[in-house]
Amino acid sequence: MTEPYDVLIVGGGPAGLSAALNLGRALMRVLLVDADRPRNAATLVSHGFLTRDGVPPHELRRLAREELAGYPNVEVRTRQRVFGIEESDAGFAASVGRRAPDEVVSARAVLLATGLREQLPDVPNLRGFYGVSLFSCVACDAWDLRDRRLALIGETADLASRARLISRWTDRLTVFTHGSDAIGADEEAELLAQGIVVERAPIVELQGEKGWITGIRLSDGSEHAIEGGFVQPQWDAELGYLGDVAPEADDAGHLIVDGSGRTSRTGVYAAGDIASPGPQQLLVAAGAGARVAAVIVHDSVGITTTH
Repeated sequence: MTEPYDVLIVGGGPAGLSAALNLGRALMRVLLVDADRPRNAATLVSHGFLTRDGVPPHELRRLAREELAGYPNVEVRTRQRVFGIEESDAGFAASVGRRAPDEVVSARAVLLATGLREQLPDVPNLRGFYGVSLFSCVACDAWDLRDRRLALIGETADLASRARLISRWTDRLTVFTHGSDAIGADEEAELLAQGIVVERAPIVELQGEKGWITGIRLSDGSEHAIEGGFVQPQWDAELGYLGDVAPEADDAGHLIVDGSGRTSRTGVYAAGDIASPGPQQLLVAAGAGARVAAVIVHDSVGITTTH
């Protein structure tokens, strides 16, 4: 049989790539498997990543893979998936392939860095503006929309909190609940006291062209001039392929980890958006990948880390 990898990394976003780099530098034999379907595929540029502010996300991945190519002990497979993982004598056995499993690989440890799947509100033509003038990450994109007439579209229970956060960058914010009861009467009163308007009627049309939103029309016939904004998605993790190896998750479906990225399953680690508390900036995810890489190295030689 082929010698087991030291670590199998599932997912090639900033967390997985950062972990692969640091594990490679620690002389670990690493296999990174990436389906190459990132959640931020619609985003034209990313922000807040030191030395790379404004770079397209796909360029970040390209640069990272280019750097990893300099480490012969790190293997990166793109456009492939892990279809299943189970325990084995070596640690873990994973079925890997492109459209179907065509190989089984062994690894002593597994790092889950697949991120989350994103479900946007069912608003007509929302995808046409998403990533250009409508975004999900306030910390990433609010600076570029500061002082404009902004919309916040969502149906989740944290919508009011998100509105209060966005109001730091503009005093012209309208929240659209798209017919949902995401914001209670008391929350609406509190937002209104801060100058934030809540519109409850369903959205029937997003107006604009070439990805740039200019207005929102509601089912009650009202129209609202808009110059950009944010969408509050719902996220879920794809964990079915883990089977009996699946670690514990919180109520939101994010994997529960300690401060070092260890999950409830010995030998299985998690970093990035898939780990509690959920979606983070690219820089934060990359940092989590670097931290968990150090922990995996320490665990491999029986050193207790203070992380």
